[in-house]
Amino acid sequence: MTRVKRGYTRHQRHKKVLKLAKGYRASNSKLFKVANEQLLHSLYYSFAHRRKKKGDFRKLWIARINAAARINGLSYSKMVHGLKVAGVDVNRKVLAEMAVSDAAAFSKFADVAKANL
Repeated sequence: MTRVKRGYTRHQRHKKVLKLAKGYRASNSKLFKVANEQLLHSLYYSFAHRRKKKGDFRKLWIARINAAARINGLSYSKMVHGLKVAGVDVNRKVLAEMAVSDAAAFSKFADVAKANL
């Protein structure tokens, strides 16, 4: 069987990994072995954190709704419960956006929630 030298193939693979690892600190972007290891971790983290980001945004929306609800004399849980009893089907993203940009409309939702408690 003939011997296969991997000069070109290996060089291309190393170049690909080092190109993806650009911007990493220290030897994480310079040395192939270290960069490859870091790249594997980075790709794993980016996959996992795409899912984590959804929960982070939900926490942010809840914090904003809670702050605005307390200004209107309600807690977050009472506000959400009051809206559910009233049959108002508004998601947290929209409520949080209203709390930040349109306080008057949010206070109307708060009044509806208070009335149905």
